[in-house]
Amino acid sequence: MQNLENQYLLLTPGPLTTTKTVREAMLQDWCTWDDEYNLDIVQVIRSNLVSLAVSAPNKEQFTATLMQGSGTASVEATIGTVIPEGGKLLVVNNGAYGARMAEIAGYLKLDCHVLELSEMTMPSASMIDEILQEDSQITHVAMVHCETTTGMLNPVKSVCETVKKHGKVMILDAMSSFGGIPLDMSELGIDFLISSANKCIQGVPGFGFVIANKDQLQACQGQARSLSLDLYQQWLCMEANKGKWRFTSPTHTVRAFAQAMSELEEEGGVEVRYQRYSQNQKILVEGMLGLGFKCLLDESLHSPIITSFYSPKEQGYNFKDFYNALKKQGFVIYPGKVSDADCFRIGNIGDVHPKDIERLILAISNAMYWLK
Repeated sequence: MQNLENQYLLLTPGPLTTTKTVREAMLQDWCTWDDEYNLDIVQVIRSNLVSLAVSAPNKEQFTATLMQGSGTASVEATIGTVIPEGGKLLVVNNGAYGARMAEIAGYLKLDCHVLELSEMTMPSASMIDEILQEDSQITHVAMVHCETTTGMLNPVKSVCETVKKHGKVMILDAMSSFGGIPLDMSELGIDFLISSANKCIQGVPGFGFVIANKDQLQACQGQARSLSLDLYQQWLCMEANKGKWRFTSPTHTVRAFAQAMSELEEEGGVEVRYQRYSQNQKILVEGMLGLGFKCLLDESLHSPIITSFYSPKEQGYNFKDFYNALKKQGFVIYPGKVSDADCFRIGNIGDVHPKDIERLILAISNAMYWLK
């Protein structure tokens, strides 16, 4: 049996390393209808999510809905519910997760314009402005905030300003950034923000969530293209029944997430967590450069979430051996996902602290020595 006090440090974009107390919150089995499970916990989570996403004066304009399944399920629920018949979606695609939104639109047979960019190209507001000027049929725009294919942080402020200038609905996939990078949906003009329990809030997999402008969500009644992924009906059920899920609640994940949200508050909130993640990433890049590695992206394009590095050119190097050499020392990293570059990725999020990144740099130095 694995020693639970000596787990691998997951340096990935999620699932990620959680605290012992988050894991312990899952040690009891819960009945969804029992008072001890407490449906109010869902209402508290929903309210707290809105508080993280929207400044106090505008909180009443927004609502949060929890959806069973992976983060992608929540993306599909959003796209499949909010685009009306006759609507048209513009997807900004500069990585695997933008491509996934376009693929979802294809499965749902939605009218969709895809802004196709290379994985190493940042979208600009001017690109989107040009498309929206040329195609008045577009009603909704969807973009990934942190594209973990490369680690690029897309320019959400300028893009949202452009989308709102044209009067379109803005959908932001903030899967790997929400809770770790400060933002204000009301200030930016984001209508639907999507994330997952097992990302920067540092919970475990099991559900995603959508924070939405209430007026926009209420306009979606009857539009869903799926029973179980009907975002409007899930919201309506939670609103009418004090947090009740339409189908089986992921009880263990919910309890773990509630604990994780408490720990985010104890840490000092999103701004403090952002500073920790940023410090992790700074130490990582400096250490890797010192070992002779090269970043895939220019530093100006980096996010504090995950960083891609070119694979070393030493004879005999292969990722699997490198991965296993690090795993033996207690670290798990991610393979590359860029189509035309041999690289690997290292995440900075989760219960990971600067001292852990310093230990990682030493482990990488050891691994490269062993592989020579």
